[in-house]
Amino acid sequence: MIEMLQNFFQSIGEVQSVFTLVDFYQYIKGVEYLICVAFFISFPMFYRYIHHDDASRKDGH
Repeated sequence: MIEMLQNFFQSIGEVQSVFTLVDFYQYIKGVEYLICVAFFISFPMFYRYIHHDDASRKDGH
């Protein structure tokens, strides 16, 4: 499992050589999907961090 994750993260940073336009679009689409997944995971966490209600706010101070 760990080896699979290592291979995955190493392959993300590699420059792929593409030979056709279809290969290029498939590669770009895969990268876009990874960016979207990262955004959809990180944005709710960031929003929750920004709008975190702590005890001092509830008292009105």
